[in-house]
Amino acid sequence: MTKARQPLTQGLAASIAQKFLDDPASVQSPQTILIEQIQLPAKQTRRYFDPNKQAQLVKSIQSYGILEPLLVRPLPTGNYELVAGERRYRAARELQLSHVPIVSRELDDLQALQVALLENLQREDLNPVEETEAILDLLSITLKISNEQVCSLLHRANHAKNRHQELEENVFLQLQTIESVLDGVGRFSAESFRTSRLPLLNLPEEILKALRCGQIEYTKARAIARVKNEEPRKTLLSLAVSENLSLSEIKLKIQELNNSQKEIPSTSYVRRYSQIGQQLKKSDIWHDQKRLAKLDTLLSGIEDLMKRV
Repeated sequence: MTKARQPLTQGLAASIAQKFLDDPASVQSPQTILIEQIQLPAKQTRRYFDPNKQAQLVKSIQSYGILEPLLVRPLPTGNYELVAGERRYRAARELQLSHVPIVSRELDDLQALQVALLENLQREDLNPVEETEAILDLLSITLKISNEQVCSLLHRANHAKNRHQELEENVFLQLQTIESVLDGVGRFSAESFRTSRLPLLNLPEEILKALRCGQIEYTKARAIARVKNEEPRKTLLSLAVSENLSLSEIKLKIQELNNSQKEIPSTSYVRRYSQIGQQLKKSDIWHDQKRLAKLDTLLSGIEDLMKRV
């Protein structure tokens, strides 16, 4: 079971915040700069922006201005790199604002990415795919290992637990760090993240895309992903999105699909043969010698096939 959502006031988030409290020189007072002085980071944690929510933000900024300054860090060129507040930045660009309010902090590359990830994880509208990828990125840069190695570490820890084996010291220490980071995020333990979120990244691409775009809920996506055949799965996904099917309706559709696929292959052929027999009874083929001769040849071929069997 996942933990209840709570503010990011523990673990890694707290350690980063404490650095700024201990070093007031690292934080500048809010100021206004030219929007052209801001550039986006090379690695952006948020990949999808809901058009409706973005339009609402644009309207709000148009009416009331940017109420929360963008968080940036100074660059050697005299410009700034955006750390947090990309939705506000995009809205300001759309409104063609010349100046935006910012708060500048001295951050190295690692700190900038950590703060950006943590800031995004506080957002209510972060979809499950982005959230999972952001947490993996956060764990990766904290442990200085790849995302794949983080996943492997979590699986190894679970494997050892199931076999009642002790963890190697380095794995144990890394797992403690993971628990500390996740405690700071306030939503998962290492095990709940492994079981409830890592499988998400193995979903078929079309389902991941629908999740990223906010077209379907996570629980519905996981249900549809259980359909192994690609075409029926894509058809069901499209139907679920267009008609906003409930989870129970999706499960019913999957059950119907499974029942149709369980049909014994011979049954369909027997049914077809029976249908042809019914059609022959009503046909006028009996008065056409050429068609009748062809029918006789086809029936002889079927009889020959059955003798071979």
